[in-house]
Amino acid sequence: MSVMLERRRFLKTAVQSALAAPVLASFGPLGMAQDAAKKTGSTDTKTPAKKPSPTVPKPGVTLNIKDYGAVGDGKTKDTVAIQQTIERCSAFGGGEVVVPSGQYLTGALTLRSDVVLRIEKDATMLGSPDMADYPLAQVRWEGRWITGYSAFINATDSDDIGIVGQGKIIGSEAVKGRVDRATRRRLPALLEFINCKNVRVEDCYTQNYGMWSIHPTYCENVSFKNVTVKSGADGIDVDSCKHVIIDGCDFDTTDDCISLKSGRGAEGYTIHRPTEDVHISNCTFKDKTWACIGIGSETSGGIRNVHVQHCKCLGAGTFAIYIKSRPGRGAFIENIYMNDLEVSGAKLGFLRFNILNSGIADEYLVPGDEGIPTIRNFSFTNIKVTDVPQLVEGTGIHPHKPLDGFVLENVTGTCAKGISLVNIKRADLKNIKVTGFTGPLLSTYNVTGVGLAGATKLEPPKVPDAIPAPSIPYKLH
Repeated sequence: MSVMLERRRFLKTAVQSALAAPVLASFGPLGMAQDAAKKTGSTDTKTPAKKPSPTVPKPGVTLNIKDYGAVGDGKTKDTVAIQQTIERCSAFGGGEVVVPSGQYLTGALTLRSDVVLRIEKDATMLGSPDMADYPLAQVRWEGRWITGYSAFINATDSDDIGIVGQGKIIGSEAVKGRVDRATRRRLPALLEFINCKNVRVEDCYTQNYGMWSIHPTYCENVSFKNVTVKSGADGIDVDSCKHVIIDGCDFDTTDDCISLKSGRGAEGYTIHRPTEDVHISNCTFKDKTWACIGIGSETSGGIRNVHVQHCKCLGAGTFAIYIKSRPGRGAFIENIYMNDLEVSGAKLGFLRFNILNSGIADEYLVPGDEGIPTIRNFSFTNIKVTDVPQLVEGTGIHPHKPLDGFVLENVTGTCAKGISLVNIKRADLKNIKVTGFTGPLLSTYNVTGVGLAGATKLEPPKVPDAIPAPSIPYKLH
């Protein structure tokens, strides 16, 4: 018997190695660039090869949830039948769990490694209105780990998983707001993946109401392709993840369409899990309250190597692009590259930096200058704006940590106000050809670089008081 078990282990290892070889080889230039960056200490990866999509193994088995008791009438709770189908698929070594035509009312569902949930075109998964159907777990909320309700579809410590197909995933309207006011527990997200590798979500329609829709946390190799995201809150919140692709997605949200986060205050700074290597392309954004793409304000683990291209920002409650943090976060925001954006319908403007006072000040802060986020290498090229109230609002930068490296190049269109910049070195402004504005095109204070001729002078911004060191050093608790 022991000989047979050893043989099975050997064969499984051999197959996994064979499957991994072409995947690792396909990482190619990006992997080499990252190795080189580690050796040189550089974090500037402006032109890496695009990270390939996560590779999820081909299904070993295909199981239909109706064969295991799911009813699909929109009234009967199918939670047990669907979860048991997922467990059975996992026990068989992985494969596809098929959700056929019908409406399936369920509580929280948990994906397992090597399982792909395929929701067919005329199938709808409906979230239960009963909070008892969402088990309590440790979840991240606004940069801190707290007790909260599990997401409608969730996975933890699972690899090679997916949600695919042209069906719909719709949360319950009974989930109002983000936090239960009585218990302060975070309410259920729609999709949430925690500490998972090789995750893909493709082609489906998602809709949520009061809480964030999609929340990958501590994940690696994550891909969202051709997903419709309709949300009464945030669309996709990328939280301390690396190697993320968001491509061809359509957003209609009440809060940020996409938000990049990495933890808040001393907890996030101590854990030090950055969000890095994020590629966003070919997306359409409509936001009612905040930004199309928000970077921050929870940035205590650091955010770097973000590439955005070929996107349309058709509506924003504030600025289409909003980069935000505050003293007490620490860490960094660096290597942010955006190219070929169309911007219209932004209520306040195209671009804002606010590193002085955005977001909740944590109970446990990173003190002194160490707590002021380091910001560097921001580039925005080939931007077309239509009737934005302001082109760039870049005055919220701390004088102790100026923005090091800012490119604004090839900007066309119409705006009511121009560009305001404070505390920036190595600025590079070229081919800014906008019309319709009143007042100066460019106003600056403590800015050096090229393309600054003719700028009027701004007053320096008010800087927050320095954060003192705590009497007792912070420890995770």
